[in-house]
Amino acid sequence: MVTMTTRAAGKLKEIMEAENRHEQGVRIMVKPGGCSGFSYAMGFDSQVRDEDIVVEQHGIRVMIDPQSARFLQGIEVDYVESLMGGGFAIKNPNAVRTCGCGQSFRTRDQEGEPQECM
Repeated sequence: MVTMTTRAAGKLKEIMEAENRHEQGVRIMVKPGGCSGFSYAMGFDSQVRDEDIVVEQHGIRVMIDPQSARFLQGIEVDYVESLMGGGFAIKNPNAVRTCGCGQSFRTRDQEGEPQECM
């Protein structure tokens, strides 16, 4: 379901160590909004819910709720560095349109609720 690059896992481990989040995992979600209709959200979470899909890669536990899972099938999570700084990037094979920022997308079957970019 989810592929996490070793670079992304390494950066997450670095953040988790610095913030004393050793027992937590990473939750990846899809929310309505963003200029293309849906936006990604990612954060640390210590609670695995019964309905969550849980994947562990490179020592990082990833949790995805069932509603988000239908949009996240086959994604790759990477960490990229550029002249403007670094950040996590999600490559989503389900996205047919994305925003220039890379945080908003739409799928062939779902348009979501587009909003203005800030």
